[in-house]
Amino acid sequence: MNLYSAVSKSPHRSGTCGPNYLQRLLRLDSPGTQTILSGPESKAMTHYLRSQHDVIIVGVGTAVADNPALNCRIEGVGLKGQPRPLIIDPSGRWEVESEKGLAECVRLAEEGVGKGPWVFTSLAAPKRNQKWSQALDKVGGAYISIPSSDIDGKKDLDWSKILEKLAQLGMSSVMIEGGGSVINTLLQEKYLHLIDSVMITIAPVWLGQGGVVISPPRRADASGQAIPAARLHQTKWQQFGDDVVMCGRIKQ
Repeated sequence: MNLYSAVSKSPHRSGTCGPNYLQRLLRLDSPGTQTILSGPESKAMTHYLRSQHDVIIVGVGTAVADNPALNCRIEGVGLKGQPRPLIIDPSGRWEVESEKGLAECVRLAEEGVGKGPWVFTSLAAPKRNQKWSQALDKVGGAYISIPSSDIDGKKDLDWSKILEKLAQLGMSSVMIEGGGSVINTLLQEKYLHLIDSVMITIAPVWLGQGGVVISPPRRADASGQAIPAARLHQTKWQQFGDDVVMCGRIKQ
């Protein structure tokens, strides 16, 4: 699922679940294993969407497991058509550089075919690795500290503060690709108002047990009656090859 957001005081936020996130959906029992789900048509749509957003966001779990490129692969878009990669990494555990070399999105930025990634960490994150900081600086990326909030007893970055910071940095649109932890957090009641639009790609595939699950906490109304965690309206459907893409807005 892709979540989309626009920045006025805060950026336009879109979220997607499918072509880009689901095609790299991880099996929990074999981290790093990629399962191809979506077809080339919806994948091409994903890269077009990337070219239309200022920022593309993934969580640290996806960044560590997948080492994603987080760029637009449409020929001719140039550096101007590339989104800024943003990794949500509260504790600062994403490796900018390892024994295998630079992280893929950093390598692409070094080659001039992508923008340097920003890494949002918490104010309480451990002292930053100086070598990693220098590698980010070299490609126009940066570590940026964001205030945390307590979510279910766990310290996590506050998404309101994340979007405020992006607006301050001049970003006007955000594409949130995943992973599961990021999407589940944003679909909680306290953050639903931050999401401008949602895009879900449905591929004709059953992944089987062990996959990443998008399942935000249940909600209840004033009488205690269970209600949907989130609901879309103004929905539109479009077929891309064997896949079907649904777009909609969160019903507040």
